[in-house]
Amino acid sequence: MESHADGDTTLAALAHASALVASFFGPILFLVLGDDDDELVRENAKNAINFQITIFVITLIAGVLTFLIIGLFLLPLIAVLDLILVLIATVKANNNEIYSYPLTPDIV
Repeated sequence: MESHADGDTTLAALAHASALVASFFGPILFLVLGDDDDELVRENAKNAINFQITIFVITLIAGVLTFLIIGLFLLPLIAVLDLILVLIATVKANNNEIYSYPLTPDIV
């Protein structure tokens, strides 16, 4: 589900893209250091954090499942899914949209 908000589209897009380099720490920086009045950056950063926490938990589960061999197939799939969804979110945020990742709970 996407909605529109006014704000700095570059920072909102970077909040998502930073997750490719720094997992949930990148979006946390944008949330903490960003302007409290910038709803676009704040909401996109929160959504990026929630997604990266979810990906982290799923990766831990897949890591445990490597003992059953299935995790060896899941880990690359998770990485590709993360990359694709983060790129989609980056483009949407750059287009002034608040992007919510699919099947991601609101943790933050």
